[in-house]
Amino acid sequence: MNRLGKNLSATRSTGGRAGWFLMLAAAVAFCGSFALAVESSPPSLIGDALTLLETHCVKCHGGEKTKGGLDLVTREALMRGGETGAAIVPGKPADSLLVQSLRHEKDPHMPHKEPKLSDDAIARIVEWVKAGTPYGRALNKGATHATAKSRGEFTIAEADRRHWAFQPIQRPTPPVIRNSQFANRNSIDQFILAKLEAAGLQPAPPADPRTLIRRITLDLIGLPPTPAEVEAFVRQFSPAHSPTFPPAGGESGKAGKQESESQAIEALIDRLLASPHYGERWGRHWLDLARFAETDGFEHDATRPHSWRYRDYVIKAFNDDKPYDRFIREQLAGDELFANPKLKTQNPELLVATGFNLLGPDMVDSSDQVQRRHNTLNDMTDTAALAFLGLTMGCARCHDHKFEPLSQRDYYGLQAFFTPAKFQREQPIPTAEARATYEVAMKKFSEHPTVRELAALEAPVREKIFQRKVDKLSPEAQVAHRTPPEKRDAEQANLVLETADKATVSEKELAAAFSGEAKSRRIELLEAVKKLPKPPTLPKAMALASADGPPAKTFLLHRGEYSQPGDEVAAAFPTVLSGERDRLGRSGRRPADRPASPQNSSNEAVIGLRNVSGETPETAGGTPALPSRAALADWIASPANPLTARVMVNRIWQHHFGRGLVATPSEFGTHGAKPSHPELLDWLASEFIARGWSVKQMHKLMLMSATYQQTSNAEHGTRNAETSATAPRSALRVPSSIDPANTLLSHMNRLRLEGEVIRDSLLAISGQLNLQMGGPGVFPPVPKELFAGAKGGWPQNDRVSEYSRRSIYIFARRNLRFPFLEVFDAPDSNLSCPSRERSTTAPQSLTLLNADEVTTAARLTAARLEKECPSADERVALAYRLALGRPPTAKELELARAFLKQSPLNEFCRALFNLNEFVYVE
Repeated sequence: MNRLGKNLSATRSTGGRAGWFLMLAAAVAFCGSFALAVESSPPSLIGDALTLLETHCVKCHGGEKTKGGLDLVTREALMRGGETGAAIVPGKPADSLLVQSLRHEKDPHMPHKEPKLSDDAIARIVEWVKAGTPYGRALNKGATHATAKSRGEFTIAEADRRHWAFQPIQRPTPPVIRNSQFANRNSIDQFILAKLEAAGLQPAPPADPRTLIRRITLDLIGLPPTPAEVEAFVRQFSPAHSPTFPPAGGESGKAGKQESESQAIEALIDRLLASPHYGERWGRHWLDLARFAETDGFEHDATRPHSWRYRDYVIKAFNDDKPYDRFIREQLAGDELFANPKLKTQNPELLVATGFNLLGPDMVDSSDQVQRRHNTLNDMTDTAALAFLGLTMGCARCHDHKFEPLSQRDYYGLQAFFTPAKFQREQPIPTAEARATYEVAMKKFSEHPTVRELAALEAPVREKIFQRKVDKLSPEAQVAHRTPPEKRDAEQANLVLETADKATVSEKELAAAFSGEAKSRRIELLEAVKKLPKPPTLPKAMALASADGPPAKTFLLHRGEYSQPGDEVAAAFPTVLSGERDRLGRSGRRPADRPASPQNSSNEAVIGLRNVSGETPETAGGTPALPSRAALADWIASPANPLTARVMVNRIWQHHFGRGLVATPSEFGTHGAKPSHPELLDWLASEFIARGWSVKQMHKLMLMSATYQQTSNAEHGTRNAETSATAPRSALRVPSSIDPANTLLSHMNRLRLEGEVIRDSLLAISGQLNLQMGGPGVFPPVPKELFAGAKGGWPQNDRVSEYSRRSIYIFARRNLRFPFLEVFDAPDSNLSCPSRERSTTAPQSLTLLNADEVTTAARLTAARLEKECPSADERVALAYRLALGRPPTAKELELARAFLKQSPLNEFCRALFNLNEFVYVE
């Protein structure tokens, strides 16, 4: 449009004050038109028009150039016009030179030196001019540049496509072990032993039974075994426990005893996996990944009163051994499964599961609610990729990934699955029966004459206050609130939800608006209504919901800024994983008669996209269906996805052995760590799928391996006999020097316990532990000065019994973590945490010496010992059995006697709680 400004003089012959008068008249007409547009503009009209201007006009009028003096970037600049006048007559497209040029009715034809726009595109701009040319934002000066760059420069190298994690999962045959003495029936051991043999190492012997039961119990339920459980377990082992890796055969007596010991270990594992405390232990690992917290974060850190329901959902899912592929589907698309009438179910649990997507930090009071929504979309995109796929997609938000074969278009293609969703911060989640009962009661209440009179009295006043409050919102929010609900797109629906608190009419505002007789009558009616029986409120949760109106669109954002959109992006999977043939466009939803489930997903290579014949599913009439999160969930949970099963079995392995087979558990891309045992990883992933995605079966498989049951004493690991003669003497003296990080697992890793396990162990040993499960987070005592002046504070529970609940139920405040847990490396809940730090710091020692949790546990443990044991020696013995799972040695008993002559019993208990053996699991 380089000559558009100059040619406007042909349509107007005004000058001096007459010109100023016409410009003022145009401005007045524009203001009136914009007020009308706010009320009546159809959904997405503004966005479509602005996108067209950005794509075809801004490069000459507001970007790098401003030809003819015409700047389209802002509404104010547009209204200033070009060098000789205005480009539009608001509300009158036929009289606007901009429209005439686009229609090629007048020179210069626009866009300059480009094909004429389609009739549909011109019609959208015409409607926009009719509505008064409203702007919801400034135009993106860099959109054209960003779009052009994204189209041509990103390529995926063949080496990236061949990356091990992007290849289909294979099922390798366990290797043959040369030395049959170390062979074992568990295939895991064959893979581990093969690597040890190749390195000239042999495995360490099995741990003693007391160490084993403590290790397994803390691993699976996060609580120490009781002395009675330890002794019962030990009785099933021979006095001289087998000093070697269990052989496949051997003497019949030894083999029989070994079989008995194996059965004892298996029975222990089965009992612990059936315990409700298993879900509390392993649910905590998943909550770290899901960045779970019960507050919003940022400055105000406001409480989320319903987020605890997601925590309880996770605990129950682990206890029920919910198949992991189903677990994925419920969290990504439980609301779509819930809404599918073909499933014939109304399970609120499926809605609660989608709270996974909304758990990230949220700036509720943001002055830019559009930016707030985009922050949430970014967070859920990043977290889904990290947690389920082990990919760092977040780096591609602002530009093509610098290190991974992931483009910015890939990022927004993945985000497009989430864009249509509504974010329900307080979604009612009753059962079908409870909802029906509530609706009957609510109808009876609302039809009572007194309630109806009060509603009629308040309605006009409430509407007036509401409109006044809406007037103070951003233009985008005003349009959203004044668009009928059935016509709102997903972005508008979310704007309404996110700004609802700013438009809500409070009781105080309503009362102040009444006066005279109306005020007196309202007070009488309110008193009468209070006496009427009203149905209790329904339970609520954070959840996603499918959009009712037209879906919001997703755009490639220049530098990640929503105010600078480029091309529209269709829902699609990362190209390096799916290839161009599987890009969705707008047809990614599975057919309505194919509910997502493990049963119908096992035989399809690409779930939710194409059926076996390769055809793209369509809705009735041949119209492509909209992209759905159910399609995304189907693809992620598919057995054909090369990442999902590998990532999850690696996480399970990591928590049992201290480090994953892949040391970067949420980074399986080309710059993540290579697997130490790639064949074992694939074998475990294939086994996971074959066993119906059962997490509990994977626990049992790993814990029954001789690799897991080794001692953690590194000195037991030595070179094989056939290689020791030629080995350097230093290697024989210090065998760990061959594998200093114990990557090959020649012995078990010694691991420091997490803060939750340490605290829960203190509660259990001292007899305080309250085993109540579920419900809102609890507030045990903390130093008052810690939360002095903090937003939200720490409302300590009135009931003392609440103080001793398991640590997973402590209220998870985002900005101020519970002190005892924080010092032991509690994760930052602003981000997904795949692996906690295991630091060793002075504050940890000070905490174990002085924290109220420790001193109280020491005092109550001493009282327990005095009650249960008549003599000092018996008290010492029981203290060791409670804290460390073993009796004291003769030397330890001697030291304890000497200590107790000078110090009270509670100080002895506190000393035990400060031993490395208590804080570490062997």
